Amino acid sequence: MLALERVKGTAGEVVRVPWTPGTGHPAVDRVVLVGTGDGSPAAVRSGAAALARAHRGLDRLVTTLGAEGGEHARAAAEGFVLATYTPPRSGVGEGPRPPLRRVEVVGRRASLTADLARGVTVAEATVLARDLANTPSSTKGPAWVAGRARRAAAEVGLACRVLDSKALAAEGFGGILAVGAAAARSPRLVELGHVPPGATDRTPHVVLVGKGITFDSGGLSLKPRDAMIPIKTDMTGAAVVLAVLRAAARLGVRVRVTGLLPLAENAIGASSYRPGDVVTQYGGSTVEIANTDAEGRIVLADALAYADAVLDPDVVVDVATLTGAATQGLGRGHGALFSGDDRLATALLDAGRLSGEQAWRMPLVEDYRWALDSQVADVGHVAPAKTVGAGAVVAALFLREFVGGRRWAHLDIAGPARSERDAGVITRGGTGFGARLLLRWLETLR
Repeated sequence: MLALERVKGTAGEVVRVPWTPGTGHPAVDRVVLVGTGDGSPAAVRSGAAALARAHRGLDRLVTTLGAEGGEHARAAAEGFVLATYTPPRSGVGEGPRPPLRRVEVVGRRASLTADLARGVTVAEATVLARDLANTPSSTKGPAWVAGRARRAAAEVGLACRVLDSKALAAEGFGGILAVGAAAARSPRLVELGHVPPGATDRTPHVVLVGKGITFDSGGLSLKPRDAMIPIKTDMTGAAVVLAVLRAAARLGVRVRVTGLLPLAENAIGASSYRPGDVVTQYGGSTVEIANTDAEGRIVLADALAYADAVLDPDVVVDVATLTGAATQGLGRGHGALFSGDDRLATALLDAGRLSGEQAWRMPLVEDYRWALDSQVADVGHVAPAKTVGAGAVVAALFLREFVGGRRWAHLDIAGPARSERDAGVITRGGTGFGARLLLRWLETLR
């Protein structure tokens, strides 16, 4: 049969074996062979995703995929869960889903169950990020996302603080307030905290910051219509950070982790912030606005400056659907990674490779920094038209202004955060890209 069907065994190849139901074992309706290529965890993940897609809707599936335990089991669990993801359809972000398939991995390793459970937990983080990103903006304003954050924090024992517009004004978050000024639904800042048992002041402290624009019209610098249709996913960065914090508690991540979610809707109205305005960010730095559709870096700047001034982190990582330039440069398959710290960049790139969410390191080109100079403020927030180009690089250089010289990395996920098709573990719509990468990295920290 293998020869007749020309089976190659490539990762994700699924071949059905001729089988008469009721023979051999009365409970078996069909038998399939699944290709796992070179046998790596990545290939097992692809095989599990292909098997799940090919048999979607079955009540029960028994498989040897992942039976080796360890990374293979984790990858198999991720493939099964993620490839069968279905977006919420009720209009409130929590609609009924098709029943989950029962998957049994047959193996004898003592750690198999724990390894599978770990993979499911990581995959569920991506599922949460996808759910939040795919929820229509008619439902998910900043307060709605903050409510979901409160609920997630209560589930796993995270600390949670939510700042409304009055608190934001009192504490000086001028960037978040400027971006959200014209919206009927006021902005929020969510701060989540994971502290592992036995942690002390010497326990490393990581701050994750996620862009949370719940809808982006472009403001007065209006987006084209077609660009607005999928823009409900412009808060994927915040969704990823929320999902990572919840999973960090479940996985027992051994470092302190703080998540910051600056949330705003970039709308159009009489109170819109304008091109040419000067915005005062948290901490007092001023920014000249040139394009109100580059709002993501403005809300991130507030959160980054707050992290530097108040939270005293050992390392800061921000994740954001930030620039179309990153998509043009790297397409839909890779995130754009910026960092001036080689060790941090290498660790994140390794985490991306192991998790299947790959990033590509991009340069922080100092020769382009002049493009952010301003005559009326401390810094401009976009480069003048037709000067240096390199929009993703310039955006990263802008964010660097607010991290205070700390170890920092910026992950621009504008490309891989959305997909137009189902492929492997990716499903159409918001992908939740970044959750598995960041969790993999956090798990390596001591």
